[in-house]
This record gives sequence, structure tokens and C-alpha cells, in this order.
Amino acid sequence: MPSTKNITSLSGYTRSLWLIAVVLGLLLTVVAPQLHAEDKKPDVAPKTDDAAAANRTPRKLLKKVDPVYPQDLKRRSIGGTVKLDLKISANGNVEKIAIVGGNPILADSAAQAVKKWQYAPAGASSTMLLNVEFNPNH
Repeated sequence: MPSTKNITSLSGYTRSLWLIAVVLGLLLTVVAPQLHAEDKKPDVAPKTDDAAAANRTPRKLLKKVDPVYPQDLKRRSIGGTVKLDLKISANGNVEKIAIVGGNPILADSAAQAVKKWQYAPAGASSTMLLNVEFNPNH
């Protein structure tokens, strides 16, 4: 007959491993299903209105003005990406520009140019994030 040992007769190291295995088993059987249930998305789609739908639809750019690349920065090979947050009116004008990131001098040049851009009209105003690239090698 095989011998059966109880937990008190196990060595300290073996007992620790056994306890860790039991705790992990409990966590996997109790906690994991709850986490998985929280990750599931509801079957009902959220309601959207026309303004929200217009915000997600890209607006067609009708008129683009290139930014002026400051010669001092271009000569020193200073370039990069300027990130702008735009608010475009329903008639397609750029109403508001917020500089999100990038070199401040390049950002000012990009904002001045983008302010002159014209987008296709839409049913409502919209917002978009825009990256303006400045490459000193071009």
C-alpha cells in the first residue's frame, strides 16, 4: 500500500511549494472567471448622434498651405513632428488649434499654416489630431 503523508509531515520547502500551488489554484478558479467576465463587452452598442459620427469621419482636405520651415532650424538639421488638436467648423474652416507637442518654433509655424487650411463642409463641427512633419533633409 502506498504511504500517504499529511501536510504536517512535509519538509518546510515542500510545504511552502504545496501551499503556493493551492493558493494559485484557488486564485485561478475564483478570481480569473470574474476578471474574464469583466472583460466582456456588452451586446448593446452605445447610441451615437450625428455630431459624434461626424467627429469620427475624416474630413476631406480641400485647401492646404505648407508651413514655413524656419531656415535656422533647417540649417541646423532640427526637425520633428508637431502634434496639433484641431477644431473644424461645420463649414470647413479651422476654428481652433491647440498645440499638443513638438518643437515650439516648428509648432508655431505649423499652426499658422494649418489655420489657413480648408476642409469639406459637414453637418456639424468636428475635432481631429494632426501630425505635421518637419524634415530638414527635404
